[in-house]
Amino acid sequence: MSVKNAMTAEFLRSAYGGESMAHMRYLGWADKADKEGFPKIGRLFRAVAYAEQVHATNHFVVLNGDVADSCLTAGAVFGMKETAENLVGGIMGEEHEVEQMYPVYYEAAKFQGEKDAMRTFNFALQAEKQHAELFRAARECALAKKDIEFEAVYVCPVCGHTVTDEAPDKCPVCGVAKDKYARF
Repeated sequence: MSVKNAMTAEFLRSAYGGESMAHMRYLGWADKADKEGFPKIGRLFRAVAYAEQVHATNHFVVLNGDVADSCLTAGAVFGMKETAENLVGGIMGEEHEVEQMYPVYYEAAKFQGEKDAMRTFNFALQAEKQHAELFRAARECALAKKDIEFEAVYVCPVCGHTVTDEAPDKCPVCGVAKDKYARF
């Protein structure tokens, strides 16, 4: 794996920065949800934080030691609010990645023939769609002063595919086996 094109490399660095920030933001919001009496929403934030770590690591690996200074600017909601508002921040971030960031990054990588970058951008794009939906459901519960209901959250350690209650027999995005999923 080695990125040949400067634009794709910059998009990988940008995506790495954004995913890294989301990882840390969601961990903080998980603690806040726990303190507000929403332990399952806290668990959801931790699971999605893990998925964001998977994405950041995938982007970093595709760069394959590409050493370059880069000022990473990532749009993000900052701060700690009530859980329902933190979930709005999560929804906004995930929707940005789904509607704007990853489609552009993927198409640029495709145009430049960067197959490894295409794969990692697609993995993230597919998972971010799920994250937005999960955060929407959690927000509805938080607004009603209830915790979200699920048995567990499962995250694919290869692509970040995220589901509640039961992992699929095989990841629909990357094909990894059910027993490899991380359980939260």
